[in-house]
Amino acid sequence: MTKTLLFAFLAVPSLCSAALAENVTVFAASSLTDAFGELGKAFDAKTGHTTSFQFAGSQVLRTQLENGARADVFASANTAQFGPLVKSGMLNAGEIFARNRLVIITPRGASKVKTLKDLARPGVKIVFAAANVPVGSYTRQVLDTMSQDRAYGADFARRVLANAVSEEPNVRQVGLKVQLGEADAAFVYTTDVTPTLRAAVTTIGVPTRFNPPIAYPIGTTRNASAAARAFVSFVTSGEGQRILRKWGFLAP
Repeated sequence: MTKTLLFAFLAVPSLCSAALAENVTVFAASSLTDAFGELGKAFDAKTGHTTSFQFAGSQVLRTQLENGARADVFASANTAQFGPLVKSGMLNAGEIFARNRLVIITPRGASKVKTLKDLARPGVKIVFAAANVPVGSYTRQVLDTMSQDRAYGADFARRVLANAVSEEPNVRQVGLKVQLGEADAAFVYTTDVTPTLRAAVTTIGVPTRFNPPIAYPIGTTRNASAAARAFVSFVTSGEGQRILRKWGFLAP
């Protein structure tokens, strides 16, 4: 076999792979940034596809999709932003691929908040996610549940919310405010306490009885490609779930 023929023979598989490779655009909640970044690299290496991500608050991504933005996959931090897109036909029926928990973060070594009750003390500066952001909605559910506990008092949620100094559009912005020392406390997902953030904050656990069920749905958009469906399958596969667990997510 001549060198020319040998080169052509060896080149055929790679040419075929390139021809079959597709671009997959994934809209994903901000809290998935690190985990999906690693998932995307693993998926691309395994399949030859190219995955690109847009991370933002789930409510922002939903609005973008409703206004004509193009995406192949949507991964939301709650069903409230996901379900309406399924109902309207923009998304195919999805599935829950991960769960999460809330935790309180405070600036390391300089916080006025040591316990849950301290959140309601006058003068404490708390940064929240906006109420339509998944983590903001979950936070308010926590406070409402705590207000039903006599140990905190019926007006606990009102007093804590009165300490708000800002409302942010996504959970990463919430964490950044505390990291920079602009607030005394905030509610974030446990998965957002990344190594970088962990060096700057102290965490206070939220008891299970107050933590709401936090579920992440994922699904493909209407007329999704085989590559998009393959990405969703990868996320829910054993390998995908191991990556999610590495970043602190709980099994679905």
